Amino acid sequence: MAARLFGTDGVRGRANTYPMTAEMALRLGAAAGLYFRGERSSRHRVVIGKDTRLSGYMLENALTAGLTSTGMNVLLLGPVPTPAVGMLTRSMRANLGIMISASHNPFQDNGIKLFGPDGFKLSDESGIESLVAGRMHPVEPENIGGARRIDDGRGRYEEYVKTTFPGQVRLSGMRVVIDCANGAAYRAAPEVLWELGADVIPIGVSPNGLNINDGCGSTDTALAAETVRAEGADVGICLDGDADRVMVLDETGAVADGDQIMALLATRWEERGRLAGSTLVTTVMSNLGLERYLNGRSIGLERTPVGDRHVIERMRAAGRNLGGEQSGHIVMTDYVTTGDGLIAGLQFLAAMAETGRPASELARRFEPVPQLLRNVRYGSDRDPLESASVRDVISDARERLNGHGRLLIRKSGTEPLIRVMAECEDEALLARVVDGIVAEVEAAAG
Repeated sequence: MAARLFGTDGVRGRANTYPMTAEMALRLGAAAGLYFRGERSSRHRVVIGKDTRLSGYMLENALTAGLTSTGMNVLLLGPVPTPAVGMLTRSMRANLGIMISASHNPFQDNGIKLFGPDGFKLSDESGIESLVAGRMHPVEPENIGGARRIDDGRGRYEEYVKTTFPGQVRLSGMRVVIDCANGAAYRAAPEVLWELGADVIPIGVSPNGLNINDGCGSTDTALAAETVRAEGADVGICLDGDADRVMVLDETGAVADGDQIMALLATRWEERGRLAGSTLVTTVMSNLGLERYLNGRSIGLERTPVGDRHVIERMRAAGRNLGGEQSGHIVMTDYVTTGDGLIAGLQFLAAMAETGRPASELARRFEPVPQLLRNVRYGSDRDPLESASVRDVISDARERLNGHGRLLIRKSGTEPLIRVMAECEDEALLARVVDGIVAEVEAAAG
């Protein structure tokens, strides 16, 4: 048994390889059931959603077996976006929500994310993890839980999503390319857009279990950009495999990442008195240009470590209602408990409809400061950041960038990588600083 099962966003790995095996999913389901049911005799309910990966069937069945063996009743939603699981966990009074997805990863990977009864991802899974390695405690035969399919789960989510769109606004006459990454939103997203009046051009809506995120979606926007130009579309919306991320394409096919989308939403919300604390929460990876843009409009920016979990925890602690990541997670706690690519995309479309301005004007709120990111792989037996020479070169780099940019050095949470990121208007200085650090880290890594 590995020392650590849960990572920064649930359990994730290659399907049919530890920890994403049917056996582990069964044990995890039983442990979660035991943890949430406790000593109480009454049955509790769990909702389970998934994306379109082939391995989702295997993991869904194994989780269901583990959960029902401890007396939990299981409600199976089928393919739905991750935010739908958060929403339905709360609205259906479930004790636990589970999403089976590896988000933007290829089909070979899968993952298991857990949501509490409030619809937010669990902030601490240590109690469940401690039970996984222990002895299972199945209930008596008469107390075994049941499982059933919920046919209207996706429909409930779609209807809720439409309520987040301004009631007086319609998308009539707007041509929208929607790329669903052959993932969880392949039916929900086109249906919502069409019902709101858009002329919908769907791509990435033919999942076969193996093509999720394959040459499409928010991490590969080339196909969507080509489609926007070929179809003369007004805008493109690109989701990832579980639809909790979004990228927006303007009418020329140019990409607006999470930073640009957050800049637009923050300023619009602040103008309408909606931005809680007049502050946006984002991560250390967001561009310095975003921070300067917001500060110039008297809007604060709070940074957290990388990961939407950290963003949400900070938002909840500080009473903020808008946050996200450069990668396209946009969290709007007035509406949802986690990132929601479709709702964020609708917010952008609402801005287009209300202002009458093209996507190209709205999608470029600020000029990004040149940013350079390099990754250095290192062996598990040594930590390059402990090297005195590495610390010295990093200290020197910070001094050289002082007042001109910023430097971020961090370890990856999922791989043995040192990530070296710097921003600076002087691109020559930027390259010298990053190259110097990378060279020293590589030398220390052996």
